[in-house]
Amino acid sequence: MRKMAVAMAKGGVGKTTTAVNLAHGLASRGQRVLLVDCDTQGQVARFLGVKPSWGLYEFITERRPDGKAMSRNDAVFPARENLWILDGGIRLVELKNWLGEQPRQMRQTVLAHKLVPRQGALDFLIFDCAPGWDVLSVNILMAADEVLCPVALQGPALQGLKTFFRYLQSAQKLNPDLRLNYVLPTMYDRRTRHSQDVFEQLKKYFNRQLCNPINYNVRLCEAPAHGKSIFEYAASARGARDYRNLVERILNHGHRQERHT
Repeated sequence: MRKMAVAMAKGGVGKTTTAVNLAHGLASRGQRVLLVDCDTQGQVARFLGVKPSWGLYEFITERRPDGKAMSRNDAVFPARENLWILDGGIRLVELKNWLGEQPRQMRQTVLAHKLVPRQGALDFLIFDCAPGWDVLSVNILMAADEVLCPVALQGPALQGLKTFFRYLQSAQKLNPDLRLNYVLPTMYDRRTRHSQDVFEQLKKYFNRQLCNPINYNVRLCEAPAHGKSIFEYAASARGARDYRNLVERILNHGHRQERHT
């Protein structure tokens, strides 16, 4: 099973869009995927048009908000064929408090110990990470072994990447198996010089990890409002083609695919 964190220090770079479309794209290819929403905004369920009763908080604590015990399996929600989710949302604030109360020697690895499916049950475990750095962020990077970092080709893109690099280096001291395998340029607008300049800088520093860019596409912006992935909402749109390229590259363990423009 591959364990991948979709993470970036800066918000608004397309993390949830990437996590949802990557997860559904992999599931559509027959891969069994669990997508874990680690953000208090809880957007994964909304992007997929579903309303789970429980989520990551209940899965980890094995308690409902009213204090009653529950099975962890009850928190895992079937969102699509081959695709399950653990919902995020505001209850993650309580989860962070709960994690902070655990013994020091284990509080950073709770997710790694709890999120262990039976042998052969899953092919991918994907974390949709919130921006920032806290006890839950550390837990995610202790549980993952691959990082996919979306970088918006708008504004001060590289500053957010530098900040995330510091987080990653701290995490690698505790989890030496963790690797930044994919840098994904998002919101690429080939009409602007800025997008091209930032893309060239990424190519200079991350040529091996650099993925084909996700072009700015209005259909990608519209799909979440309809509770659909881009593959369901507009399968022939440029955004769908871009995310298919990403799915192919990840299935090929990072080997570059031909660009489909």
